Amino acid sequence: MSDLIVRPLVAGEESLFDSLPDPMLVGYGAFGTTYATGNYRPEWTWVALRDGVVVARAVWWAGPEDTEPKALDWFDFTDADAAVHLLRTAPFHVEYSLPLPANWRDDPAVHAAATARLDAAQAAGMTFLVERYTYRWTPDCGLPERPARLEFRPEPDDDVIFEVFRRVNATSVDAHVRRTIAERGLDASAQEDLDFLRWMPSPREWWRLAYTSDGELVGLAAPCYHYSAHVVGYIAVVPEQRGHSYSYDLLAETTHMLAAEGAEKIAAGTDVANTRMAKTFARAGYPVAHRRIDLLP
Repeated sequence: MSDLIVRPLVAGEESLFDSLPDPMLVGYGAFGTTYATGNYRPEWTWVALRDGVVVARAVWWAGPEDTEPKALDWFDFTDADAAVHLLRTAPFHVEYSLPLPANWRDDPAVHAAATARLDAAQAAGMTFLVERYTYRWTPDCGLPERPARLEFRPEPDDDVIFEVFRRVNATSVDAHVRRTIAERGLDASAQEDLDFLRWMPSPREWWRLAYTSDGELVGLAAPCYHYSAHVVGYIAVVPEQRGHSYSYDLLAETTHMLAAEGAEKIAAGTDVANTRMAKTFARAGYPVAHRRIDLLP
């Protein structure tokens, strides 16, 4: 067998990415994204070639102002060993998110495609973190009713927002939050969430803190824009206010705010295990667009 060459693309070689045959059953390609529309950079696009033929490919993504990749978006191959070697060789160590059809376990071909990628990523040293629902609201879904139980106020002080994240994360069931707390502590998890909201290019002024009629803090609603789509950046209810379905109020307000900004689609997500939040999205008219599995480097 001939030697394997693993390297990034250079400008002008973008067609090599599309030369790998793939039925697009899983991953971003299964949901309409192409290499050309994904705003990917050739230096963050790596291929494994044998006799000049691409047998594995991987593409990392970040925002236009970022200098390092934020996530592994694409990972496809016809040679699993080459794919494992590619991931081990490339100098990027970030989370891999694999989008999957909602019923991906029920279709043998889709299940096989997903399992092959997950197995190869784990053979390269990555570890499973969580499976998540991804939701996609459009105007056809209708605007959720606003209960009018809460008052929503802008909060310009990042220290106040940080403290809300700290209170929420202390008892959060979110897998990403729990992982950060276990590795680096509660303050680090709060800072990570705040940094993520600040990283998105939407106006900081969109964020809202929610209060009861008595002035008690309920939580945070953060409508955002994530470069290619409006998103529910964060919905968070402080522990002492849980049990009143306030997450629905926050989601309804976020949806109305983004719709007023002209959103034609709103993306959102939650862990599959977070059944309460999943029920909230269903109540607000958010259909499941697909699932997603996240692996850590």
